[in-house]
Amino acid sequence: MLPVVAIVGRPNVGKSTLFNRLVGKKLALVDDRPGVTRDRREGDAELLGLKFRIVDTAGFEEDDPQTLPGRMRAQTEMAVQGAAVALFMIDARAGITPLDEHIARWLRAGNTPVVLLANKAEGAAAEPGVMEAYSLGFGEPVAVSAEHGLGLADLFQAILPHVDEDEEPEEAFDEEDEEAMENAPLKLAVVGRPNAGKSTLINRILGQDRLITGPEAGITRDSIAVDWVWHAPDGRERPVRLIDTAGMRKRAKVQDKLEKLSVADALHAVDFAEVVVLLLDATLGLEAQDLKIADKVLSEGRALVIALNKWDVAENGSSLYQGVRKALDEGLAQVRGVPLLTVSGATGKGINDLINAAFETRTRWSRRVPTALLNRWFDGALEANPPPAPGGRRIKLRYITQARSRPPTFVVFGTRLEELPESYSRYLVNGLRRELDFSGVPIRLNLRSARNPYARKD
Repeated sequence: MLPVVAIVGRPNVGKSTLFNRLVGKKLALVDDRPGVTRDRREGDAELLGLKFRIVDTAGFEEDDPQTLPGRMRAQTEMAVQGAAVALFMIDARAGITPLDEHIARWLRAGNTPVVLLANKAEGAAAEPGVMEAYSLGFGEPVAVSAEHGLGLADLFQAILPHVDEDEEPEEAFDEEDEEAMENAPLKLAVVGRPNAGKSTLINRILGQDRLITGPEAGITRDSIAVDWVWHAPDGRERPVRLIDTAGMRKRAKVQDKLEKLSVADALHAVDFAEVVVLLLDATLGLEAQDLKIADKVLSEGRALVIALNKWDVAENGSSLYQGVRKALDEGLAQVRGVPLLTVSGATGKGINDLINAAFETRTRWSRRVPTALLNRWFDGALEANPPPAPGGRRIKLRYITQARSRPPTFVVFGTRLEELPESYSRYLVNGLRRELDFSGVPIRLNLRSARNPYARKD
């Protein structure tokens, strides 16, 4: 069961509007007239990666228990009793009313933690009501605008301690999601310069001459997708969709219109792949064009594996491998630890290792980190290396959430983030990659300053 968050408050303060925003659908009726909501309405909510069950309740009114408003109040009371936290919403523009004070006394008498929300807080007209909300005895109010989506980052921080204690729902979801992903076909594109041996390698993987090959460079024009089943060493049958692409030369050398279309088609194939194998010709080593292709793949957010082909005829293998590894680490400094393997399309050497590495890389590329675990790592990273204080004013980093996977994308919330040095962002990315098992995959880190509801606009 997901943790439950109940929204309570007097009629017409915006409870259903917030409910609809958190569930992402207009499930609850919203109208200017008070008392539209009567029954408890529940929905699965997500706020910046945090998942919980949200309950919209009827407006709390002081009426006889036998009346309709009284029975509605009883439903609200039951919702709060079963919640991990109650969101007590007031109308910041209207200020504190006697009914708000009555609800506050009732909530203080219970055992459910309370987060005070000052809704309709957009604009200067709401500031007096926000300040007045301190008198209700629940500490600093969270200023929000349910209608405009303002203050949700502050709401996230306020409810995080109450709904992240039980990580089982999110982890169970991740396990189910990962299991479905593991059973889905791996979309694997093979890219590289002309004549690197892409078609020959795929033919060897398939065990048949499915693709035309030859000594001439540029035989492949269209991106060709072939479905295949890999018999993994553990006995499992893993479906794979192999995509062969046209060779990519330096842009200055591409003059023929058909070749331009072929390269564009290859780039399109990268967009739809999960993992991209960049195939290098071991007899030629690593060239600048290879790094440009790798950078293109990573900038598109795809997972990358690099393979040295024609390894059976390469000379000075050990020094060649170490030289390529060093050049990759320097040329692709933004993504440390990209897998580098040796293969031979002619003999089949290293193919199982290559496919296995592609599946493992997809798993890391698709990972979601539970919010509580992510913020524990974040707190440790800040403690070990606090952010700088340019001009003597401290940059405050408040929390982090994973916005999405494939590629892993994280959002850091705080204040004065526009002054955070790029070096500190790299420190956080390297820590994520090193300590949370994202080695070798692109990571996107976005910085977002929380809105200050008290700041006046000039």
